Amino acid sequence: MGLLDNIKQQIGSQFIEILQWLDDTTDSLVYRFPVYNQEIKMGAQLTVRENQVALFVNEGKAADLFTPGRYELTTQNIPILTTLRGWKYGFQSPFKAEVYFFNTRLFTDLKWGTTNPVMMRDSEFGMIRLRAFGTYAMKIADPKLFFNTIVGTQGLTTTEEITGQLRSIVLSKLSDALAESKIPALDLASKYDELSNFGKGRIGPEFGAFGLELSKFFIENVSLPEEVEAAIDQRSKLGILGDRLGQYTQLQAADAMKVAAANPGGVAGAGVGIGAGVAMGQAMGQAFGMSGAGGAGASAAPPPAPGGAAPPPPPGAPSAPRWSLTVDGKTYGPYTDEALKGMLAAGQVAPTTLAWCPGAAGWAPVQSYTEFGAGAAPPPPPPPPAGR
Repeated sequence: MGLLDNIKQQIGSQFIEILQWLDDTTDSLVYRFPVYNQEIKMGAQLTVRENQVALFVNEGKAADLFTPGRYELTTQNIPILTTLRGWKYGFQSPFKAEVYFFNTRLFTDLKWGTTNPVMMRDSEFGMIRLRAFGTYAMKIADPKLFFNTIVGTQGLTTTEEITGQLRSIVLSKLSDALAESKIPALDLASKYDELSNFGKGRIGPEFGAFGLELSKFFIENVSLPEEVEAAIDQRSKLGILGDRLGQYTQLQAADAMKVAAANPGGVAGAGVGIGAGVAMGQAMGQAFGMSGAGGAGASAAPPPAPGGAAPPPPPGAPSAPRWSLTVDGKTYGPYTDEALKGMLAAGQVAPTTLAWCPGAAGWAPVQSYTEFGAGAAPPPPPPPPAGR
């Protein structure tokens, strides 16, 4: 073998004869074939697999695009590159070009979410802050456009590298979509499908500008701040009670007495807790001119000494808050007959707790009033054992 033949063989060994991408990753969007200073041999074999396309790039400009299949590279099937290189009459020679493989499959379960709450105006709550999160699916629809806008300028090649930029687009457009939908905050949970479709219509064109297709878009949750959710929970309690502020007082006291019932000190050991709950309810009642212990329109002040009996309400009259309780020298109430009976039955109030109502001579144990079982016949004794 002559010296010239040896040189040709060494040079020829640097020529690339097979171009392909065996993708073993789950998040790669683009793969740059390692050509570097090596040259691609004219007549080399190019293999493009399913869910792939191959793009030849000349001096930073996208040239020929190959869809799935097997190709032998000639001047006939790379016409754009042939024109750029100035090859004529099918001149067979090695050439230098960058080759990019694009993964065109659907990438699913990509996450998006609000880093900070989104401000919006709600018809019921006014100015509120919302947090939201969900998923979306996308794929490369236009490899050349994707190369020009993303890969060529920034060199991003994986889903993780570009989702940060895409997330900003999602949040910006979704905020507009939520505001324009004019759906009340309390109804958002029942409108996730409609909002998802509406958001996809607003965000899709933005993805298209990068050569991407937004195939799916889902809103999984929209949540309010914790303090607003707590207020909604309290409002739900009022709705169950008929939204009456007098009953709100009873609710607060009953909640405090539940804690007292579990306390070794009993009801007497939780006077502070009861007072705090009752005080809030009474303050609200006073603000609206409703009756309550110590408030405007309140019943007569209870006397300091026990004794006497309470006159029953007129027949057919609705039950009204009239019962006051004393714990550790402090007065709580008033409560309706039904509320006090319920607290007795639940063990939240001891039968020996002193109570008073308008018309009674003084304080007396709850169990001494006829409304709560006083004077009723005692229960029969247990039956004797069998055989006696």
